[in-house]
Amino acid sequence: MSQSTTPMFSDYIVYVDESGDHSLESIDQEYPVFVLSFCIFRKDVYAGAMTSAVRKLKFATFGHDMVILHEIDIRKKRGAFVKLGKEARDAFLNALTDIIDAADFKLVAVVIDKHKLKARYSNPGHPYHLAMEFGLERIYRFLKSVGQADRMTYLVCEARGAKEDKELELEFRRICDGANSFHKPLPFDMIIADKRTNSEGMQFADLTARPIGVSVLRPNQQNRAMEVLDGKFYRDGGGNKSGMGLKVFP
Repeated sequence: MSQSTTPMFSDYIVYVDESGDHSLESIDQEYPVFVLSFCIFRKDVYAGAMTSAVRKLKFATFGHDMVILHEIDIRKKRGAFVKLGKEARDAFLNALTDIIDAADFKLVAVVIDKHKLKARYSNPGHPYHLAMEFGLERIYRFLKSVGQADRMTYLVCEARGAKEDKELELEFRRICDGANSFHKPLPFDMIIADKRTNSEGMQFADLTARPIGVSVLRPNQQNRAMEVLDGKFYRDGGGNKSGMGLKVFP
């Protein structure tokens, strides 16, 4: 009987989303950063309480669970959120904040300062690809710390367009094949999901990315979301998130 070559899957899954754009040509002066947020869930926790809580909130607020929680739609009161009055909107935001606060997940985020990147390097790397490399290295460290580094872990990334997705997949394979700070293969695979996919994990990643970017750009600005997220960051043995769960580059 031949031995199975099916990889053993890890107990974790990672959802990835971005904030800001990767262009180094036309930089938004109000938001000159690119953020990639990686939300790392234990699959049993994710499939249980977390997804159930999000769906219950959607049913209570909208009467159905087909609304996709996009940070920009909530912030700019677009789509389904245009119908919410102030009282309903406040109740929804408070409940959503409570869900995120209660959710058991680890957060790794990479913030690329595009002005500094251009100033420091004559041939700067692609912000998304740089962020992916830094993120994968930190996720690998986390998985190693929980005894999962030898198992296959999937990252679910939001689709951005055929050309961008193909370029990202090539870069992802290159990093996982050994072009990383460990100089060794990393046990990751990637799934590119449509923007309209109603995935709670993808929505968490979307909701976390911009508040992290704002916290780096304007650290003294009140940031309720960041107060909740601060306890989620992957940290080193000394409790430091800087360089570990939160990487700001350069």
